[in-house]
Amino acid sequence: MPKMKTKSSAKKRFKLTGTGKIKRKHAFKSHILTKKSKKRKLALTHDTLVNKADENNVKLMLRLK
Repeated sequence: MPKMKTKSSAKKRFKLTGTGKIKRKHAFKSHILTKKSKKRKLALTHDTLVNKADENNVKLMLRLK
């Protein structure tokens, strides 16, 4: 039986916390930044957790489940 491979795109985008939650980065922070306010850009800088509804799909992609 071959090994189960993780999705390369998922392993680049998500990190696991110590408690088993999944961290992600915010979207809309890569270009066209001149029209976005400083407050908005700063808020997009910080990491956040994956939504509960999406958690199972991400865990499948990372082969954690």
